[in-house]
Amino acid sequence: QVQLAESGGGTVQSGGSLRLSCALSGDTITRYSMGWFRQAPGKEREGIATINVRDVIVYRDVVRGRFTISRDNAKNALSLQMNSLKPDDTAMYYCAAARTPEGLLVSLIAEEYTYWGQGTQVTVSS
Repeated sequence: QVQLAESGGGTVQSGGSLRLSCALSGDTITRYSMGWFRQAPGKEREGIATINVRDVIVYRDVVRGRFTISRDNAKNALSLQMNSLKPDDTAMYYCAAARTPEGLLVSLIAEEYTYWGQGTQVTVSS
């Protein structure tokens, strides 16, 4: 059974940085397209970054240039480096995994992902 566990959330001032990590257990991350999603109170969950098995990456416009997604296959982990954080980035952040036959999925659509972590809270104060 694949399990995902996020860490690294916290409270930071506007303009600050945080690095989120997601550990995958129960399988090897090299078989999965991976994504980071977030959900703010009263809003729908939105995909913000995704990376497939060939390291093709897509970002949502609002985070492009500030956030960096990466995968460490040796550690079976996914990361999200977040710089220049804004109060609007405040949300619960989730990592997700999708296994497709060739691992080439690149998607910010939540319904395309099968496995989800419990989330880590990020709060950005002004």
